[in-house]
Amino acid sequence: MVMSNQEIVQQLWKESDVLRDDGVTYQDYVTELTYILFLKMSKEQNEEAEIPEKYRWDSLLQYEGLELMNFYRQLLLDLGNPQKTNSPRINAIYDNASTSIDEPANLEKIIHDIDGLDWFSARQEGLGALYEGLLEKNANETKSGAGQYFTPRPLINMMVRMTKPQVGERLNDPAAGTFGFMVAANDYLSEQTDEFFDLSQEDRKFEKEEAFSGMELVPNTHRLALMNQYLHGMDGRLDQGDSLSAAGKWMKNFDVVLTNPPFGTKKGGERATRDDLTYETSNKQLNFLQIIYNSLKTDGHGRAAVVVPDNVLFADGTGEAIRKDLLNKCNLHTILRLPTGIFYAQGVQTNVLFFTRGASDTDNTKEIWIYDMRHQMRTFGKRNPLNEKDFAEFEKLFSADDLTKRKENWDKDKNPNGRWRKFTIDEIMKRPNTSLDISWMNEEEEHDNRSLKEILSEMNDKSTAISEAIAELNKALEGINDED
Repeated sequence: MVMSNQEIVQQLWKESDVLRDDGVTYQDYVTELTYILFLKMSKEQNEEAEIPEKYRWDSLLQYEGLELMNFYRQLLLDLGNPQKTNSPRINAIYDNASTSIDEPANLEKIIHDIDGLDWFSARQEGLGALYEGLLEKNANETKSGAGQYFTPRPLINMMVRMTKPQVGERLNDPAAGTFGFMVAANDYLSEQTDEFFDLSQEDRKFEKEEAFSGMELVPNTHRLALMNQYLHGMDGRLDQGDSLSAAGKWMKNFDVVLTNPPFGTKKGGERATRDDLTYETSNKQLNFLQIIYNSLKTDGHGRAAVVVPDNVLFADGTGEAIRKDLLNKCNLHTILRLPTGIFYAQGVQTNVLFFTRGASDTDNTKEIWIYDMRHQMRTFGKRNPLNEKDFAEFEKLFSADDLTKRKENWDKDKNPNGRWRKFTIDEIMKRPNTSLDISWMNEEEEHDNRSLKEILSEMNDKSTAISEAIAELNKALEGINDED
């Protein structure tokens, strides 16, 4: 039976039901699937050369029961051992790997079910796209907790389109997550160049090995990022480590940075350990913002699109000093105020900052255009996700001629409640704390503009979230009672 990638993703996700009795979480399940899928997908792409022959996909099919379980455990150990498997990529994917599956019959079922899927169709649609679908499915399951690592793809794609990466440019994500921004940028360039066939061999090699880079802090998320990178035919530098430590100082001189850094403060309130930050703070997103604009080329073309929470726009003290530094060193030409409900953390209000590093370090921002996508919008949530069409108006205005010729008929005099407004640097500097947290749209009738279907959907989402929270609390209480 011919299956689409979406149907294959659904089938793979159903396998998680098999592991419930083993106590395997959604996140553990995706990690476990990555171990198994790497072997299967390597076979499907005829790229098994770096895998020891005894651990290739067909070998897994020769065992069953307890013998299979023992073989699989040894496979995980050896593929993560550089002395047993001389492949940095494979070693990184299987580094400290262990299985969460206790029941041999469950492991055997998953392996044979995966082997029986329609891999011909999967190859036609792209194995990378299939894996991305699996990561998105995991992120959309609120119980998995993975949403914090998965930025909605429509948002990523919009940010890529607005920054317009070019062949030969170096791109980076210092908070790589599952490498979604770099994969999307790679896809964008692939579409522009007929899957890179229009390029010289030298340029193709650069795009594959040097154009895209990143760093991810969480080991298991880094493992998923490596798999995602591999399945998209990319082989750039993708380190596991803390970008806010000395380990991240290699990230310099980029043409484009695309990222959604983690929110909050460093563990224990400690400050970043990098010694090349101008301003010291324990606020992660303010530290990330510093390393991002300082990592851009200073040729007047280095540019970035960065997701930040509202507090970056109004934090006083060090926050204000960092904003002023950004306004001086870069042309912060656009702020997109994003709607709530599009991330895993429903209450977090976020924005996208678009800026270009200047050739000098002073007076680069002359005016800032702000687009309010937050007020008088449809309700977003699990049942009403963000989509590409939601950005259509913003993209049209953003791209109007160039940054100095954006449509003036959207100004405050002609359209006082419009979404699009310009503020001069003088107006910004006069604001308390040099705050960029600016809102002007009327909230009157905002809720009346929503359809009954949207209101009911929002109520249902909230009801589901409350039910899940109560279930988790009951589970925790049961654990406490069991200990007593």
